[in-house]
Amino acid sequence: MSNVLFDLNTRIKVSEDQVSSAVSNEIVILNLKTGTYHSLNPVGARIWQLIQEPKTVREIINTLLVEYDVEVDVCERDVNELLTKLESAKLIEVFHEKMA
Repeated sequence: MSNVLFDLNTRIKVSEDQVSSAVSNEIVILNLKTGTYHSLNPVGARIWQLIQEPKTVREIINTLLVEYDVEVDVCERDVNELLTKLESAKLIEVFHEKMA
């Protein structure tokens, strides 16, 4: 398995400080605080749709594994890469689960 940057139990949801719109099969996102536009390809757009409501990284990965022909390690790497970019652009909120 790949190095997981986000714990599988971490919850992710879109930030309140953005607006997004579907354009063809992609998503265009505007960060309302910075005025910066971002675009997501079709798989990124699917992840964006999934995180309209809080989802764990595990839920995101499991959904993509069912919907796309992709290996687990590739999916984990790509999801983590996208979430890292979205977090650094302040387009998502990240909620780390506390261990019991």
